[in-house]
Amino acid sequence: MLQLILMAFRRRRRGAASEDETDEDLMQLYQDGDARAFEILLTRHERKIYNYCYRFVRNRELANDLTQETFLRVVKSAKRYSPKAKFTTWLYTIARNQSIDALRRAKHRRHPSLDQPFRGDPDGRVLGEKVAGRSPEGFGRTDAEEIRARVEAAIGELSDEQREVFVMREFQRMPFKQIAEVVGAPEGTIKSRMRYALENLRLALADYAGELPGAKDPIPARSRV
Repeated sequence: MLQLILMAFRRRRRGAASEDETDEDLMQLYQDGDARAFEILLTRHERKIYNYCYRFVRNRELANDLTQETFLRVVKSAKRYSPKAKFTTWLYTIARNQSIDALRRAKHRRHPSLDQPFRGDPDGRVLGEKVAGRSPEGFGRTDAEEIRARVEAAIGELSDEQREVFVMREFQRMPFKQIAEVVGAPEGTIKSRMRYALENLRLALADYAGELPGAKDPIPARSRV
């Protein structure tokens, strides 16, 4: 993926950027013409952005396209980046906007929507693998796949607002403050969306409550944020 971008950068000056540099420092080095800095950023974040886009649109081909477009936007907008902003916040804001636009176009063309359950993907089974491996003996393959499918379907049934917060928090491990900056909503609202997402998931997976790590009795969702 993104090989064409990298090929273009081979022609640019390769500086002394190091993998020990912070994202923000690498971005500044890239702004100064250091192609190596961009390559490090790409290597560091490409897979994470792909996983984020995939869980947003739930289509591997589209997620690949969105990942490429996200980094192309980084290239085109590099001069406008300010080191005052956390690089990952800026990057995920671009990826989120690209994903939202893609979903709007897909819904307009009546393609599968976010509300439809999706099949397990070998590259996107983090939560399912965590469930399947919680005990030394693990679950049988059939049980693990069934649980994973149920979890993925339950995530797909969340509202768009709850789903994006859940994905950024649980899969991307982003702090609430950063999620709030990406989404453009108060941190308190983000925490409420996460709370309701967890409540809705517990309710949807009530019959698996005893099988899920840290599971509690299902809490009915009082409202949707």
